[in-house]
Amino acid sequence: MLFSVVRNLNFIYRRLLRKAGFYALRNHLTLNEYKMKSKFLFFDVVMPTAIFVTIITSFTLASETYPPVRQVNHTDTYFGVKIDDPYRWMETNDTKELSDWIDAENKLTRKYLDGIGFREDLKKRLTEVINYPRYSIPSIENDRIFYFKNDGLQNQSVLYVLDTPESAPRVLIDPNKFSNDGTVSLGSISVSKNADYIAYSVSKSGSDWKEIKIRNIKTGEDLPDKLDWVKFSEIAWQGDGFYYSRYDAPPENELLTAKNENHKIFFHKLNSQQKNDILIREDKKNPLRTRQAETDFDEKFLFLHESESTYGNTLEFKDLTKTDSTFHKIVDDFKSWQSVVTVINGKFYMLTDRDAPKKRLVIVDPAKPEQENWIDVIPESDSLLSSVNHIGGKFIVTFMKDASDLVFVYDLQGKRIREITLPTFGKTGFSGKKDSLMFFQSFTSFVYPTVIYRNNIDTGESKPLFSAAIDINPDNYVTERVWYTNNSGKKVPIFLIYKKGLKKNGLNPTLLYGYGGFNISLTPSFSALRLPFLERGGIYAVAIIRGGGEYGEKWHKDGTKLQKQNVFDDFIAATEFLVNDKYTSPSKLAILGGSNGGLLVAAVALQRPDLFKVAVPRVGVLDMLRYHKFTIGWAWATDYGTSEDNKEMFNYLLKYSPLHNIKSNVNYPAMLIMTSDHDDRVVPAHSFKFAATLQQKSNSTNPIYIRIETKAGHGAGKPISKQIEEETDVWTFILDQLEK
Repeated sequence: MLFSVVRNLNFIYRRLLRKAGFYALRNHLTLNEYKMKSKFLFFDVVMPTAIFVTIITSFTLASETYPPVRQVNHTDTYFGVKIDDPYRWMETNDTKELSDWIDAENKLTRKYLDGIGFREDLKKRLTEVINYPRYSIPSIENDRIFYFKNDGLQNQSVLYVLDTPESAPRVLIDPNKFSNDGTVSLGSISVSKNADYIAYSVSKSGSDWKEIKIRNIKTGEDLPDKLDWVKFSEIAWQGDGFYYSRYDAPPENELLTAKNENHKIFFHKLNSQQKNDILIREDKKNPLRTRQAETDFDEKFLFLHESESTYGNTLEFKDLTKTDSTFHKIVDDFKSWQSVVTVINGKFYMLTDRDAPKKRLVIVDPAKPEQENWIDVIPESDSLLSSVNHIGGKFIVTFMKDASDLVFVYDLQGKRIREITLPTFGKTGFSGKKDSLMFFQSFTSFVYPTVIYRNNIDTGESKPLFSAAIDINPDNYVTERVWYTNNSGKKVPIFLIYKKGLKKNGLNPTLLYGYGGFNISLTPSFSALRLPFLERGGIYAVAIIRGGGEYGEKWHKDGTKLQKQNVFDDFIAATEFLVNDKYTSPSKLAILGGSNGGLLVAAVALQRPDLFKVAVPRVGVLDMLRYHKFTIGWAWATDYGTSEDNKEMFNYLLKYSPLHNIKSNVNYPAMLIMTSDHDDRVVPAHSFKFAATLQQKSNSTNPIYIRIETKAGHGAGKPISKQIEEETDVWTFILDQLEK
């Protein structure tokens, strides 16, 4: 009876507060601004109710009823240590029992989210802000120009072609016609050198599995060719065919979970069946390697990369102009990363971090490709050399300094000619050919929607080609790059974005985002779906932490394997900075991250629950003892190590693995755990087992929910309709918790 009464009172209180949020959202006000404009409602009604309900519900919210879930007696032994795994059965994702549990959890989560009064208005606002034309950076092939455009609310972006730079665009591939609900998406594309054909990959429900098709660009008709079981593949044209990578077909009942082994490279000739494709490379002795093929601009050389994990690759080449030529090795171990940028006068220009953690551009002579014969063109410097483009007889060179791009034009001898200036902190990209003076440039930042320029490499002339017609004035917002001290004593940047006029009083709702892994850099980028949070007075923060790629390979390695705790400690240090500098406080702070970032969020929420009010781990790697058992998980071992390496590595993983560090009688932050049923990158069993364990063990006064998306994968190819629904739920959950 008491619980029922309290829940009813709590419902009344939340409705009043949500009604305030409703009007605040409609008028683009922060909740605090609205409270000042509505003193009667806030002080005479909401506050007394809040005080009463807060006292009572602190004793009753732990009584939240979560769906029942079966536990089994399953134990694994690692180096003499027994580890219980009571939800092991959840790793088999095609059972009725699991389906029923998923339905029950989704129903509970929906009841909570749909009961929040401002949700529909938030969804309406998110739909408004995302409804503007968006363009990709164009590419050019034999005078034909290709680019993607989304009119605003199209589920999938459409591929257009201009047959000449002056002609009108026409639709080449419209993936919105692949399915009625937008869950079949267009993946990678590759245009033949003569621009007569385009090979394109198709994915269903966000899966990493792809099917390659080929389209005649002039007629718009597909050839009969169809290539199945493609995954982690480039499409590298040579003459009347192309090279690609694939696996053998997995068992029917393990399509989304089976370990991916024996990656092979084939050559496919146009107008032929896949069974007739020519096998170029396989290695049955090393089944846990991925292989990529690449050809140069003139299609004279074939380059072959092999990787054992997410960092480090071998590199071989083959002269395609010579009959019976064989592969020759440039790098034959996995201790560095390298990629061929271009071929000039028969010499390879290669970007590498070998003996250069911040990378350098070198010349490799195919007649003597050994490392001692490499010649530096652009040597390693204090800033990370992140990319090089060979365009119009020059190099466009992008450096990363403190997680933001700096761009320069160099001659082919490595002499700097001029800088390409950028408007502010940001991320830029380039597209062009080595025989063309025209090239395209993209630029984006936190409050700068992506703009595309058409440039001339010789004159430096630059004209906007596509700009974003979205109602946002960057002058209304502040973007700061401030500095916090990480766990090792290094000053590290953290980006903060918020409305002008913010007061550092510790009361600002704040979302802190992080990743910290796999040499991936977090750089400024725009998302319209953040705007409603900023409009309500929120702070969006991005922490630069070890494990990423912002400062080169040493920075990455300092956050891997037995140093992985550095990643979590850096994120915690960034959080403490935000609190100590009065940007926010633990009761106003949410954290969010996906994939490896989902691991980050779950780990720090368990390690320091006092620092956060809300945690949203998306598609997270949460079972660190078994992650390598599924699909491509084994490839992450260079960052994580595995529980089977040795006892020291096992103990280290066990110490931070989110699934294995949930404790009873701890008041964990409110959590919205997110996954998708077709995620075959980080299988949903991670999130299933984590949510079931947390709900069973925790008696936190904060809600613990899991949101399981259907017909979706790790993130790529997700239709706009699903993105809007998902972001609505994320921001609804966060705002509902932070604005209490």
